Amino acid sequence: MADYPAFHEDFEVQGGDFTRAGDVSCRIKNLLKELGIDAAIVRRVAIASFEAEMNVIMYAFRGTVGLTVTPNQVRIVVDDQGPGIPDIEQAMAEGFSTATTEMRERGFGAGMGLPNIKKNADTFRLISEVGSGTRLEITIAVNGQRA
Repeated sequence: MADYPAFHEDFEVQGGDFTRAGDVSCRIKNLLKELGIDAAIVRRVAIASFEAEMNVIMYAFRGTVGLTVTPNQVRIVVDDQGPGIPDIEQAMAEGFSTATTEMRERGFGAGMGLPNIKKNADTFRLISEVGSGTRLEITIAVNGQRA
C-alpha cells in the first residue's frame, strides 16, 4: 500500500499558555480515534504529543505541532521558536530538567518529557539550534510495521 498522506493538520502552540496545556494533544487523540486508529497507538501518540506540546509551552515562545497520518504511520513534527537546547544528550537524560520553580509548582518539570517521547516513538529525531529553536520528529507505526 502506498504511504500517501491520508490526513494532515497543523496546530499552533503558544509558549507560556498553561491555560491551554494539553489542548493540542487532546485534539490529536480525538482525531486519531475518529480515524479508527488502534487504541494502543492512540495512547502512544497522545503521550508523545502531550510531552512535546508541554515542552513548547514551558520553554519556547511559540511552536507548531504537525500531525500526519498515513496508512502505515502517525508522524508528529514539532517546530518551535525558542532558546534551543544547548546539550541534547543531557536533555535526554531521565530526571534532567531546566524547569523553573513556577513550572514545578504546576506539576511539570520532572525531566521525563523527552525520554517519554522517545520511549513511545518508533523513530525519534531531535534537532536544536541555540538561540533559534528546536525541531522534534516522532513517528509511530500503525500496522506493526516499523516506521
